Amino acid sequence: MIDSAVDAVHDGEVVGLPTDTVYGLGVDPLNEEAVGHLFEIKGRPDHKPVGVLVATVQQAQVIGEIDGAGLKLARRHWPGALTLVVRPKVILADWVGDTVRETVGVRVPDHPVAQSLLERSGPLAVTSANRSGGPEATNEIEAREIFGDEVSVYLEGDSPGREASTVVDATTEAIVVLREGPVSI
Repeated sequence: MIDSAVDAVHDGEVVGLPTDTVYGLGVDPLNEEAVGHLFEIKGRPDHKPVGVLVATVQQAQVIGEIDGAGLKLARRHWPGALTLVVRPKVILADWVGDTVRETVGVRVPDHPVAQSLLERSGPLAVTSANRSGGPEATNEIEAREIFGDEVSVYLEGDSPGREASTVVDATTEAIVVLREGPVSI
């Protein structure tokens, strides 16, 4: 099934994946069309950017500037429910990260299925599997009930955290918690 998801991502399609927090929808973060389709099916407003999931700290450092205090947090809490908001090092599709603030949220999920996919597909722009403002799916069954055929591949698995990640601004040495979550900073 991972092969099908990797193929779908490379073809610019939306895939469903379990994470350690909530079930997510992912696309290639460099593919404008795929990201646009993700926003369309979710009904997500343009002003609400999505973050990027990666398999490792090294993969995260290709996407964004992670050093100093941010790197210490990454090494301590990744994989895990911590999103670091950093300066991007690559040009991402519109709505991946905040183009006005020139930042992007990056996270390494602690879920074997998500890890398997990310190791093979590379980074993914991911958002929770729900219609904008609605309750988040926690597994592929709930996600399929919401999105049906709008998502190409649903990877099986539960998302045990059932809570969005802690988000911290790591663009400076003075770490700022932007959203409280399961990781205490």
